[in-house]
Amino acid sequence: MTTTQARTEADHAHGADPHTAPAAAGHQGGHGPHGYSAQKDAHLKRLRRIEGQIRGLQRMVDEDVYCIDVLTQVSASTKALQSFALSLLEEHLRHCVAAAAEEGGAELDAKVAEATAAISRLLRS
Repeated sequence: MTTTQARTEADHAHGADPHTAPAAAGHQGGHGPHGYSAQKDAHLKRLRRIEGQIRGLQRMVDEDVYCIDVLTQVSASTKALQSFALSLLEEHLRHCVAAAAEEGGAELDAKVAEATAAISRLLRS
C-alpha cells in the first residue's frame, strides 16, 4: 500500500474529505474539487490500465523477452502516460485556470505560471 493510499484510507476512516483537506488539495488553499474530479473514475480506470502495462513490462523482463519487444512496450506505456498528462492538463486549464481568469489579477498570473511550468516539465520528459 502506498503512503497516499494509506493517507486516503485514514482520511475516509476519520470522515475527512480528501478533496477539501489541505494536505490532499494539491495546491494552496484547498479550494474544493479539482478539474479532473468529474472524470475521476475514468482517470482511475485509465491509470489502472497503464499500471497493467508497467506490470507487463516487469513480466517481460522477468521472462527475458527480446529487447526490442520490451522497448516497444516501454514506448506504448510512455505514450499512455503522456496522453493521460495532456488530458489532466486540459482539465486544469478548463477548470482551475478558467476560474482564476474570472478572478483576474495575481490569482490568474499564478495559475498561468503554474500551468506553464507544468507544460515545461511535460516537454522535458
